[in-house]
Amino acid sequence: MLTAGPTHEKIDPVRFIGNYSSGKMGYAIAEELASRGAEVTLISGPTQLTVSHPAIKKISVVSAKEMYQTSIDHFDHMDAAIMAAAVADYAPAECAPQKIKRNGEDMTIRLVPNPDIAASLGKKKQGQVLVGFALETNNAVENAHKKLEKKNLDFVVLNSLEHKGAGFQTDTNIISIIDRQGDKKDFPLKSKVEVAKDIVDHLETILL
Repeated sequence: MLTAGPTHEKIDPVRFIGNYSSGKMGYAIAEELASRGAEVTLISGPTQLTVSHPAIKKISVVSAKEMYQTSIDHFDHMDAAIMAAAVADYAPAECAPQKIKRNGEDMTIRLVPNPDIAASLGKKKQGQVLVGFALETNNAVENAHKKLEKKNLDFVVLNSLEHKGAGFQTDTNIISIIDRQGDKKDFPLKSKVEVAKDIVDHLETILL
């Protein structure tokens, strides 16, 4: 199972809170997994990307809550899950039923926490593997280690916006893989297709 892309948290029928994720990294991993014989369930937030391999079953969602529920519904039957989606941590407490009109005054939107998908899946069954992503802007390695422990991940893929060519809406990425033993393996700048191979290679060392 793989999550990919952004989530959109509605403010009103025409506006939302989101992020810059294109979904390219997650879709590349899905294609690489399928090419190696895996049956892949891809849970995707809003993106223009499409899948080509027939072994990929794509389920489209919009919000973090929808991605959470879909992930919970499917994870029990999975050998592994890779959480590559850029899920919004917060959502508007209320969605206006009609488009909010400008009135010249300040407007405050109250945000409430979204459910933590990776942490919930961290209560996994014995033998299941859970992989997380950490996109950081500061204290990258420290924050990735914290995420690894807090969410009970088997390994975390770290990429930092401090590196040119990494992150959202690019065709390249620079990653480090940090495992449960605290070992950290750094990779150079590569296309996201090649990065996907590195991630799946590491996953195979755990599953096979």
